[in-house]
Amino acid sequence: MLSLLYNSILAIKWSVSPEIFSIGPVQIRYYSVLFISGFIIGYQIFTVFFKREKLPVEILDPLLYTLLLSAIIGARLGHTLFYEPEYYLARPIEIFKVWEGGLASHGGAIAIFIGLWLYVKKYGAKYKFDYLWILDRIGVPTALAGALIRLGNLFNSEIYGHKTDLPWGFIFVLRGEVIPKHPTQLYEALAYLTLFVVLMILYFRYLDKLKKGTLFGLFLIGIFGSRFFIEFIKEVQVDFETTMSLNMGQWLSIPFVIAGVCFIIYGVVKNIPAIIQKS
Repeated sequence: MLSLLYNSILAIKWSVSPEIFSIGPVQIRYYSVLFISGFIIGYQIFTVFFKREKLPVEILDPLLYTLLLSAIIGARLGHTLFYEPEYYLARPIEIFKVWEGGLASHGGAIAIFIGLWLYVKKYGAKYKFDYLWILDRIGVPTALAGALIRLGNLFNSEIYGHKTDLPWGFIFVLRGEVIPKHPTQLYEALAYLTLFVVLMILYFRYLDKLKKGTLFGLFLIGIFGSRFFIEFIKEVQVDFETTMSLNMGQWLSIPFVIAGVCFIIYGVVKNIPAIIQKS
């Protein structure tokens, strides 16, 4: 108890407004800027990928729109269906109020998978790439985008952890907190950023040695594996989680981690090169 009180003095008192500025009723928030920045940077990374592998950059615009719409729609529906279905099904108009918060990464991931399938169906055969080829590459910028989104959560003073006596605890003043809590947003952001660096190194240095499915498998294991463990020190997001041995985020992460292992095994067994095989 004394150490907690002591570190409350040393802790970072986080009272940063989530709003950067406003123009009339329109608010520009850190979360929105960081969210969009992830897609802009991801677009630039994919431009490098396409040029390196001799694909036309003209087909990147539809990919960007597909990912952006899929991520927003899927993440919003994921939150409403996974976390608060009773509330939103009774008030369906609230589903459209994305600016009020409530996005679930698992729902966004599922929607992105569907959107990418449609994209590959339209362009893949013509340019000699398949679904798994694009999944291997989409994980690289997505890891960075995930890190930026978690920084957005920090600016929103949301999705933080249990109380801590560690010296880097954050007191989230805007949420009425008076004792330090784990800044789990930063823990996840650092985990995702590390994964991004690892995937970039693998892509640029070892692509000719990698097997198809390896990069995407590592992405799934890295993202959802780190989230699974960090969830143990997060505060519960919704009331029904208090009766669960694992919380909703953990239950939803397990299938993605298993899928990641399966993709890596598939790559080893099939022994298909990760690079495009030009005929």
